[in-house]
Amino acid sequence: MIPKTQRDEIISLIKREVVPAIGCTEPVAVALCVAKATELLGTLPQQINVALSSNVLKNAMGVGIPGTGMIGLPIAIALGATIGKSEYQLEVLKDVCPEAVENGKRYIDSGAIKITLNENAPSKLHIEVTAIDGIESAKAVISVAHTNFVHLSKNDEVLLSKEIGEDAAVDTDNDIRLNLATVWEFAMESPLEEIEFILEAKRLNKAAALQAFEGNYGHSLGSTIRNNGKSLIGDNPMSHMIAYTSAACDARMAGAMIPVMSNSGSGNQGITATMPVVSYAEDINATEEQTIRALTLSHLTSIYIKQSLGRLSALCGCVVASTGASSALVYLMGGGYNEVCAAIKNMVANLTGMLCDGAKPSCAMKVSSGVSTAMLSAMLAMNNKCVTSAEGIIADDVDQSIQNLTSIGRDAMTETDKLVLKIMTCK
Repeated sequence: MIPKTQRDEIISLIKREVVPAIGCTEPVAVALCVAKATELLGTLPQQINVALSSNVLKNAMGVGIPGTGMIGLPIAIALGATIGKSEYQLEVLKDVCPEAVENGKRYIDSGAIKITLNENAPSKLHIEVTAIDGIESAKAVISVAHTNFVHLSKNDEVLLSKEIGEDAAVDTDNDIRLNLATVWEFAMESPLEEIEFILEAKRLNKAAALQAFEGNYGHSLGSTIRNNGKSLIGDNPMSHMIAYTSAACDARMAGAMIPVMSNSGSGNQGITATMPVVSYAEDINATEEQTIRALTLSHLTSIYIKQSLGRLSALCGCVVASTGASSALVYLMGGGYNEVCAAIKNMVANLTGMLCDGAKPSCAMKVSSGVSTAMLSAMLAMNNKCVTSAEGIIADDVDQSIQNLTSIGRDAMTETDKLVLKIMTCK
């Protein structure tokens, strides 16, 4: 068993990376930064200047803002200034109400908000907000991670100044560095009482799916599969997994006023790491212990992959989270570490290269692709079928295969990312 001190480090890492969030985390992070700058200023700003890295801008353009019926950054910024509370972190907008939305619309109409692209941002996740009222001004900067403030100032007084590290997890040097063997051992052998907190991910994300089934969110992929798809794809564990996962994504991307459990700064990743596992576990009548260990394996595998990929990239986050889910499905099917390694290699062989073109309602379709591939990869692994090192980017070593995936998403797809943003902003 992993020593207690090391387990405590991993638990701390999970609790930092698996947290509740209301709404898409990029516009919510912008709202958080605006709320902080407004609090420092001490009054509603006459002007708010927001400069964003390209990846933040890309992910905030087309997604619904919770409780507003509106999409995009202006309303998120307006609400961050008028009702946002930085102490709520990624639930900064949880006090939104119809009156607040109307006030936010008026604030937008006043012309107070200016949004620009920061082409020289030091991180793919970088938000700079300057709030101005007459001769008074306040500045807040978030970088590298969605709640990581690296600069706070009012007028000429600097209140916080931190160095901006690499585009990975916050305080990377202080985080335990994972490998898949450690992830597996932790999930399988940790005392249950130490990891049962992960069931909160099941509660929150399943509630989001159930709400979506009762409403009309985004493209309604989840409810379409559940209500109209049985004659085409059947009433079986695969269809249940896709329906529940895409439904929760439908609700989140459409701006449902409901929290989801995120993973590594992404609600969709949290949903994808959770709902296929929960749905399959319920279908096979898994025990609570099996569900806890499966969810822990899924979420920690996703965190491990994100350690080398970075918070935001040109690679769709569902690739990462569905790889975690595939690992958990193998475990629930009775597989061991070798089968998990095979499933991950199968995932990398298939989904590598799925690009991220921003957060939006159609993300539910990408999530459904990840979920179906997770099940297929697990099924192959359980039948002793694994993509070999003679094929494409797969290596004999599973950790090297993961590194090959993340280096493509982090580095090789950079030019793709630029073109995607250009296409999105020129339509």
